[in-house]
Amino acid sequence: MGKPVPLAGYRPLDPAPAWAIAAAWVLATRITHLTLLRAHLLTPHRFGDLLTLRRRTGVRLVLVCHHRAMRAFLERELRQVDHLVAEASALLPEAVPAVPERQAPHTARPLANRWLALPALTTLKAFDELTGPCRCAAPMAADRDFFPPVMPPATEAEVAWRLHHATAHPYLAAQLATATFTAASTTQLATAQVRDLGADGTTITLHDHGLRQGCMTHPVPDWARPLLRAAALLWRIGAGTSGALFSDPLEGEGLTPLRAFSEGCRLRPPQPPRPKPPRSRRGTTPIPKEPAKTIWPVCTVHYGLAWARDEPDLMQGCPHPPPHTRKTIERRKKGWLPRDYGLRGLRHLR
Repeated sequence: MGKPVPLAGYRPLDPAPAWAIAAAWVLATRITHLTLLRAHLLTPHRFGDLLTLRRRTGVRLVLVCHHRAMRAFLERELRQVDHLVAEASALLPEAVPAVPERQAPHTARPLANRWLALPALTTLKAFDELTGPCRCAAPMAADRDFFPPVMPPATEAEVAWRLHHATAHPYLAAQLATATFTAASTTQLATAQVRDLGADGTTITLHDHGLRQGCMTHPVPDWARPLLRAAALLWRIGAGTSGALFSDPLEGEGLTPLRAFSEGCRLRPPQPPRPKPPRSRRGTTPIPKEPAKTIWPVCTVHYGLAWARDEPDLMQGCPHPPPHTRKTIERRKKGWLPRDYGLRGLRHLR
């Protein structure tokens, strides 16, 4: 399924978490057919796990045995399910002379292997404590006059590709995806419950009890919906109860923290400008550049309470996020806001 293996965070001899996570991804990405080669090498336990996966997801399972005779336990277990046994010679057409065809060019990823600076991650790190979730009917973010930064289509596609291939844990990919399209802090992300994800996966509600703009419902972009659906489905498969959407219902240990996972995906907030290296003399070997450590600022630009705005902005030279209200966005378009919008001395312009 394009996920990295082995699956970290669980006991090595316990296959149940891996099968539950596989079922969540099958349902979330709407996989309908699963073909398994070398099925004659299956053990009874693994075949039982495959049948459980089929029962959980409704996927059409195709087992390819490379021997003429199936093993006895396969024949015995297959009697309990609807199935069809066919010879390959009856299914495959006769060989025809191969005609060389021009293969379609491989779709290149223009942003592959680059660090992506996402303004929405500027507000990820927070200094406030986690508050309990609520069951409010939160309005849409646009009705609260809050507009998170929008990613260009190419950046969107690259972020989606990285999150799908960087981890097999749905909650981790879904949490970082939500941070990129909501500009939420870690404390806001922690308030999201499974019930806060819309039934069709098109909206997600985050709570903050008025510390910033208040509880808000955000639209989920198309590229992020499978990730959030997988996180919710894993809760229903693994625990059967509603809990924190961006937590692991299988209770894994030693899993990657969110900011470390973001850096592993080469996603981070915009960084301070790097100083220009000194000019080297002729004939000297240039000094290789060391990778700069990611700076995660603490930005209070989205906080709504006076005491929160009086807290120091620990930006450490990072640029402030772009305007997030209708008024400030229009002022920026007209050139009325300077590029360093968000500094304390400029907040009266809002």
